[in-house]
Amino acid sequence: MTDTAPRPVNGHTVAKLHPVPPELLDKVPAPATPAEPQAEPPVEVEPKLRLHRRTGRAVKRIATHDRTLAVGHLAVRHTGYLAGGARIVTRRAWDGRSAARYERMIRAAEAAGNLDEAKEWEERGQQFRAARHRRRMELLASPQQLGKSALAGAGVGAGVLLGTGVALAIANEDIGDVLVPAMLFIDAIRWAVIIGTVVWGVASMLLPWALLAGLWAVGKHQHTAPQWALPAKLRTGDGAPITPSIVVTAMRDLGIGTLKTAIKGMGDVGAQMLSPIVIAGCGVEVDVHLPSGVSTEEIQNRRKKLAENLNRHEHEVFISIPPSPRTVRLWIADSGALDEPIGPSPLVTDMDVKADYKSGRAPWGQDLRGDAALVSLFQRMLLITGLSNQGKTASLRALALWLAFDLRVEFRIGDLKGIGDWGMFDGLATVLIQGPTDDHVLAVTEMVEDAAREMNRRILNPGQEHPPLVVIVDEAQVAYGSGAVDEHKIPLGGAKATSRYFRAVKAIHDQGRAVNVTTWEGTQDPTNDNLPKRSREGNHIRSSLVLGTESQARMAIGDAAVAGGAAPHKLRQGLDKGTVVVAGDGLQLGPGQTFATVRTHYISTDQAAEVADRAKQVRSRVVTRAEVVEPAAPVDHLADIIRVMGDEPKLRTQEVLQRLTELNRAEYTEWTFADLTQYLEPLGAEPYKTGGVMHVSAERLIAAVLHRSNDAGE
Repeated sequence: MTDTAPRPVNGHTVAKLHPVPPELLDKVPAPATPAEPQAEPPVEVEPKLRLHRRTGRAVKRIATHDRTLAVGHLAVRHTGYLAGGARIVTRRAWDGRSAARYERMIRAAEAAGNLDEAKEWEERGQQFRAARHRRRMELLASPQQLGKSALAGAGVGAGVLLGTGVALAIANEDIGDVLVPAMLFIDAIRWAVIIGTVVWGVASMLLPWALLAGLWAVGKHQHTAPQWALPAKLRTGDGAPITPSIVVTAMRDLGIGTLKTAIKGMGDVGAQMLSPIVIAGCGVEVDVHLPSGVSTEEIQNRRKKLAENLNRHEHEVFISIPPSPRTVRLWIADSGALDEPIGPSPLVTDMDVKADYKSGRAPWGQDLRGDAALVSLFQRMLLITGLSNQGKTASLRALALWLAFDLRVEFRIGDLKGIGDWGMFDGLATVLIQGPTDDHVLAVTEMVEDAAREMNRRILNPGQEHPPLVVIVDEAQVAYGSGAVDEHKIPLGGAKATSRYFRAVKAIHDQGRAVNVTTWEGTQDPTNDNLPKRSREGNHIRSSLVLGTESQARMAIGDAAVAGGAAPHKLRQGLDKGTVVVAGDGLQLGPGQTFATVRTHYISTDQAAEVADRAKQVRSRVVTRAEVVEPAAPVDHLADIIRVMGDEPKLRTQEVLQRLTELNRAEYTEWTFADLTQYLEPLGAEPYKTGGVMHVSAERLIAAVLHRSNDAGE
């Protein structure tokens, strides 16, 4: 029996087949030899599909072609002109026939919190409505009056024609001439009708086109087309003139909810917030009176967004606070104008420069309004700060070059950069120190101390007119930040009472102005470490080039100027070289103005050398020293304190200060209890309280002297 049961094959169950008989095998055809695999023939694309593809590419190419885009912009632009013109004319007509404009004025005045003005506009609206009602009543009675006037006129006209005909008939002795004037009048009417019919036919065809042309002209004048469809020269983003509507829209879109709501309530008369837009130098200036509930600080904090809304860069919009309450003053530059140079300095172009320290003003540059920025240097301490390589030295040097033409002024200059930026003052300055090392810091410190002693000498000789002495220290942060000490272990730098440089500068700040001794300092990157608070606040003119942060700006020019809108930290590093934000009384500022932005004239090193040579020709050449001649030995404060203590084991601090003043009035007049404590504390001899009164201990002082001697012996 044949087994036909299923069996598994490769995991699958298949039926067992019967064997094939041998006689049938010959009849089975041999299997065909497998042919080589043939590549599939390419799929034939229907001609219609190929045509669609080519048509689509052609349509896309045509649609994105420059000519197609230009034609599209042209069509959209002129359609926008027409639609916008129709909207404007309709709005004007509606305003002329209704009291809508008065309602908008009332809402605007209420939004601005000006109730008196709102009341005035309400009265004007009532007068307009009363006049409109009176005109309408007169129109109701006008048909009757017109009919009476027409009948009276017809009668008069007929009488005139008849009288003229009678006179003509008598003159010609022909009765038929009586009707000649009347017939001539009738012929004139007939011809007028004929001419009117012809003209009306032409006018009826041309009038719609003339109307459309008028609407188009209004829209074109107001640029009512979309911005992207306008010609490049008319796009606001490409430097279009600033208009009231642009300013109002920019203010509305600042993201301040109260301001946006108030402007929307004003309708189209949001420009009521604005003063007249006036040309100011290379830009325009406008005051914006803010609605109630909106602070000036909120606007200042959104300077970048406001600039972008005005289609300007941030550095092209300056916000300041005028004297008027709740008002911001915007100065908006013409696009790209601030990147243009302002021209050479008068020091370079004027060969007959003259300077007067007391009454003259140095030509420093131009303010944003395009007016000359003239600086008075008379008895004014000056500070200029900024990041490295932004024009600090050139700006400071330009003032000194102008003042060099006053023959009375003496310069003492310390350049702690030492690369020759002040080399042209060799022969103008009595002292010129150039270099960044500790030895140069010591020499500069001794130079400033010598100036302080000269100040004290002048103070002790009142009643004399003292010649100006200007002490200039460039890169002053090197002196303030120096960790070097002198042979008595007294630090040169720092901001403590023990710092020789700081104390000398502070002494001149306190009393130098009265005797024409002033300091000018230039420093980088102001911080409390490299520009102490008591030093920077002693300057009458505080100026700053570009800085990195707002906190640095406050250190450089003060909180009041920054609160008023001064923003040296918003200047562009590398692009706004020589642009200085100035606070103080050296510049002539407007009422309530706390700062000015000045684009200084750039005087290169070679040009500065030429100007200096001209100054040397008009004044006696001086012998310039590289250091102070025979500098006086620095005061040993510890030895002086021990000397005034005498044999006392302890002494009240107030008594110590009084005796120090009697010992050396020039050195210790300005010392306070805090200065005494600050000096003695590092030595371990600080005052202590006993019996409720602060005393100085002689034992502690002697220990400090021994400790210092041991350090010196090592």
